[in-house]
Amino acid sequence: MNSVMLLIVSACFFALAYRYYSAFIAAKVLVLNDANITPAFRCNDGREFVPTNKWVLFGHHFAAIAGAGPLVGPVLAAQYGWGPGFVWILLGAVFAGAVHDFIILFASVRHNGQSLAVIARREVGPVTGITTSLAIFFIIIVALAGLAIVVVNALFKNPWGVYTLAMTIPIAIIVGLYMFKIVPGSIRSGSIAGFILVLLAVFTGHYIPGSAWSNVFTLNKQQLSILLPIYGFLAAVLPVWLLLAPRDYLSSYMKIGTITALAVGILIVQPTINAPVTNFLNGGPIIPGPWWPYVFITIACGAISGFHSLISSGTTPKMLEYESQARMIAYGGMLVEGFVGVMALISAVVLMPGDYFAINTVPPVFAKLNLPIVELKQLSQLVGIDVAGRPGGAVSLAVGMAHIFSSIGGMKHLMNYWYQFAIMFEALFILTTIDAGTRVARYILQDIIGSYMYEPLKQTSWWPGILITSAVVSCSWGYLLYSGDVASIWPLFGVANQLLAVVALAIGTTIILKVGAKKSYAWISFAPLVFLTITVITAGILNVGMFYKRGDSLGDINGTVSIVLIALVAVTLLDSVRVWIKLLKTPKPVGLNTEIILCKYGTTKPNIPS
Repeated sequence: MNSVMLLIVSACFFALAYRYYSAFIAAKVLVLNDANITPAFRCNDGREFVPTNKWVLFGHHFAAIAGAGPLVGPVLAAQYGWGPGFVWILLGAVFAGAVHDFIILFASVRHNGQSLAVIARREVGPVTGITTSLAIFFIIIVALAGLAIVVVNALFKNPWGVYTLAMTIPIAIIVGLYMFKIVPGSIRSGSIAGFILVLLAVFTGHYIPGSAWSNVFTLNKQQLSILLPIYGFLAAVLPVWLLLAPRDYLSSYMKIGTITALAVGILIVQPTINAPVTNFLNGGPIIPGPWWPYVFITIACGAISGFHSLISSGTTPKMLEYESQARMIAYGGMLVEGFVGVMALISAVVLMPGDYFAINTVPPVFAKLNLPIVELKQLSQLVGIDVAGRPGGAVSLAVGMAHIFSSIGGMKHLMNYWYQFAIMFEALFILTTIDAGTRVARYILQDIIGSYMYEPLKQTSWWPGILITSAVVSCSWGYLLYSGDVASIWPLFGVANQLLAVVALAIGTTIILKVGAKKSYAWISFAPLVFLTITVITAGILNVGMFYKRGDSLGDINGTVSIVLIALVAVTLLDSVRVWIKLLKTPKPVGLNTEIILCKYGTTKPNIPS
């Protein structure tokens, strides 16, 4: 199978899944109803709860969920060949990831925009509520560090890339002020202006290296590891309309546009797949473990990601105008992310194997592989940076994308621009997840402390609580980022992320058993739950042994965190089974434990579309 066939098969598979499978879930299983007033109207406070145009919200949601996972995961999993990763992306995205995202967004909307932990507490019980809260908080801290390490490895000693990424922040703020305050509702003009400004940031970045500004934007790993948590703190504190929504919306244009352009580039260039179908099935130089279970935790966001449940029960349900839009935003957004994963996989496997491994391993490890370097030196010269020995997947993906784009007639001399554009494209993917993730983690920490220790912290508008919890979250994942590396963070991130998906699928199964017209509909979430539980717990056990063998403090911390997470998830599953048994004995749906709450700033006006 060549690259064009991979492209066509994935596009057709995802289109059919959205047309038929998501429609079945929306109409028959969840029974979406636009007559229900959504939290965006009911609790409209102009800050957290804001009715948002469906396309803007799709952009925000997609930008928030599509972090490093669909880009980096498939690239790293290419170690095993293109076959295992490609099959997992297709089946995982359609039958696991999109189902997971859709059900949790539905549940949060019906629960007044509450978090996954609150939903767990109300629908399963207090034990699951506590374990889910703790598990989510630990998992999201690890996930944010895992995403950020990719940005660090891609941008250190790269002033062009740092400048371009930094410029997207003031651009987003300006666009946010324009679209929401200066000329409310000016989506088209604001989008066009923001898109042009982002492109200008890429092209003007060419003049930064060698200029007086070069030293300002030439940062090492330690400096980036400090600045990224500071950015996360600011994103968690500022109003959602000022930075988060416009930045995610603008970057979604870049993401979808770039992926579309990459798909067109593949159709034109028709690059040869140089990686084998299967390779290093028992572990290799990048990922030490066997293909099962490690392919399924390495490719997370492209197939299924627990992190998505935090967005589907975090910012997105607070901005949704109509229940029916959940299908496009949640299920459709996940399928687009799966397509991104396929594109990333293709970009990796078109590189020669020696070049691919030279980029994604440190030189001493690569030297032991005895693989020839084919185009690496030439590629480094064309992009203007030595790309060897930059593990993490981001650089090899950028090189692969630039290689495809520059192979289009007359574009060879623009490869350095294509490379920096790809780096900016990847960094935007990741940072939009970091800013939304830090904000969601702040919500979770406020809920945990507010529910069990100090009630005022539950108020999302109380400034002392906002500042304190945002600082705690940012410092926590910032510590892991500053002291860790890809080898120590990414395996932990993979297991932690998929354990959260297990929790979300278990809660989703409870939701379907309560609202579904037929109890058998619970299979749509229960089947992926069973597979993922067995796979992820196996990977977690293997990780524990690997971490403790490191013999250092970070390895001990990672090993201990892995054990705690597995234990918390096990308790959640057992408690969920207890509830399932009761629900299966009831002849009719019992409904959700929801309360219609009119918030201080809300409206009772129905939001039924005309």
